[in-house]
Amino acid sequence: MELSLMVVPVLALVLALVLDSCWSQSYVLTDGDKLGRVFDGIGGLSGGGATSRLLVNYAEPYRSQILDYLFKPNFGASLHILKVEIGGDAQTTDGTEPSHMHYDNDENYFRGYEWWLMKEAKKRNPNITLIGLPWAFPGWVGRGKNWPYDYPDITAAYVVKWILGAKQYHDLDIQYVGIWNERSYDAKYIKLLRYTLDKSGLEAVRIVASDNLWEPIVVSLLLDPELSSAVDVIGAHYPGTITVTEALKTQKKLWSSEDYSSFNDEVGGGCWARILNQNYVNGLMTATISWNLVASYYEDLPFGRDGLMTAEEPWSGNYVVESPIWITAHTTQFSQPGWTYLQTVGHLEHGGSYVALTDGKGNLTVVIETMTHDHSVCIRPPLPPFNVTSQNATFQLKGSFTSIEELQVWRSQFNFKTKKPYFFEKLPPLKVLNGSFTLSLAEDEVYTLTTITTGNKGSYPDPPPSAPFPKVYKDNFDVLNPPFSEAPDFADQTGVFEYYVNLTDPGPHLFTLRQVVTQRPITWATDADQTISVIGDHQWQDLTVSCDIFMENIQTGGVFVAARVDKGGGSVRSARGVFFWVFADGSYRVTNDLAGQTVLAEGLSGTQAFGWYTLTLTVQGQYASGLLNGFPLWRNAVVLTPKNGWAAIGTHSFELAQFDNFSVIAE
Repeated sequence: MELSLMVVPVLALVLALVLDSCWSQSYVLTDGDKLGRVFDGIGGLSGGGATSRLLVNYAEPYRSQILDYLFKPNFGASLHILKVEIGGDAQTTDGTEPSHMHYDNDENYFRGYEWWLMKEAKKRNPNITLIGLPWAFPGWVGRGKNWPYDYPDITAAYVVKWILGAKQYHDLDIQYVGIWNERSYDAKYIKLLRYTLDKSGLEAVRIVASDNLWEPIVVSLLLDPELSSAVDVIGAHYPGTITVTEALKTQKKLWSSEDYSSFNDEVGGGCWARILNQNYVNGLMTATISWNLVASYYEDLPFGRDGLMTAEEPWSGNYVVESPIWITAHTTQFSQPGWTYLQTVGHLEHGGSYVALTDGKGNLTVVIETMTHDHSVCIRPPLPPFNVTSQNATFQLKGSFTSIEELQVWRSQFNFKTKKPYFFEKLPPLKVLNGSFTLSLAEDEVYTLTTITTGNKGSYPDPPPSAPFPKVYKDNFDVLNPPFSEAPDFADQTGVFEYYVNLTDPGPHLFTLRQVVTQRPITWATDADQTISVIGDHQWQDLTVSCDIFMENIQTGGVFVAARVDKGGGSVRSARGVFFWVFADGSYRVTNDLAGQTVLAEGLSGTQAFGWYTLTLTVQGQYASGLLNGFPLWRNAVVLTPKNGWAAIGTHSFELAQFDNFSVIAE
């Protein structure tokens, strides 16, 4: 008797589990009552900073292939939005991007690579939305202060000139401009920018603010009608799929204007899948923009490989189409800006989420994700715990969708256990019976079900295999009409190093590389007090670096070549390595750090401004030696750390200086 009493609960439990596994939760998809918010698109961000630096140096056909995976409709990510940095001559995460106005009397709309990138994106998708955002400003904008908004008329004119230049010189229509800084926002500047845009015939350019946090700007928008009329979109960075009540009260468009920023392995792909859906489900955000577009910077800089795909080896031609590309395609290939979310979106009963969009013409796209917590963690903010389990889900089509008889099906399975993922697979069409369909959803999957039939998983032959940076590298900078203002593979970390035609010396140094930033820029990041551009392989240990140098500051000028430079990006101020300096006062110094605090050797060099000198630095094991014009100047300085790092060139301060005939030989 006791045994039978025990069996009954056990059988009941088993029966409940069986019924639960067979049971399907039902979800209604309808456009019957009213629709949700208008979809504004999915995008990628180039900049903030210098994240596309190496992309321009790829040879064809690989460069065009990478661009196709990013922008070509119905091929890869098929991005709707491209957001770029308005270069400000300052370190803004992984490097500096050149300004269109280094000085207040200077304008040049061909510097850098963002113009080129926008044109390439537009060439592939004429409907792509273009956004500009300054992360930093040249120092002259602040008139000596590290703040761009004390003189808002100057800052507004500076930004508007960039937008006008985009149109005049590149036929690019910038549709949105962002306002962002790390500390706060400036209402007076936003209003003045709106006024300046309108006065310049740019009424169609919309403002995104504060392009940082929801608060405090949302409260100000509710209290200040003039400010509210100036701002069209509230942009938040890394919102964790959540908005705030005051943002909803403004009734403005809400965007995750910078998000993702995660290592682009499968967990990064899971992060992207989750937030693309849940930014709308949880936060009613109608656009999500990935930082960054493509990881095309040295991987040992901060946030290595935090892009939708990886293209960090122009010297080999190798690139990797990572999982976030195909996760993006689940949305971008089957819905377009101007489509509308249904009101009937939400969370699945056993975890995960679903969104549905329509073009209002009978087309329907449903995107479902079942990403588990540990397989969808983004770099920020912290992700609260949640559970996802396998489940059956039945979707009932109502309203105008009742006539749909078949849906195209695309699926991605991360398969973390087997480590054999499948991304963006086309499955057989799904028949809709009596206005409904049922899916068996496993953990860590993404589904798209759609009436759109043009989806496609584009492909190219495998690119060349990965290879390290060449151990022997030379550049004399003799380029008559360079396609870009920066020399290949140099990654400026403080200052800007540009091609220069030295008309005062038409001899062997006619074409040089010149550091052009002469005043500390206004930036939220931490530029060094010295300028520096790195190049090469971060794993290099024993090497010889040689370069001709030309100082342009009498008495105070100083220039270096370096090896084993261990840091860049926002950590560049604390970079260590072996730095061989010569100064215009006739001295030299060898230091173990960029800041020059740890001196390994020093003495007289006889160097002065406005003369060319050849510096040669050799580091072998624990010893370093230096040559000046081919003759020994110092030798056997003891170098214990760091053990490896990039080669580099740079200046002692924000000063003009030239470089020529650069070479590296690494062992």
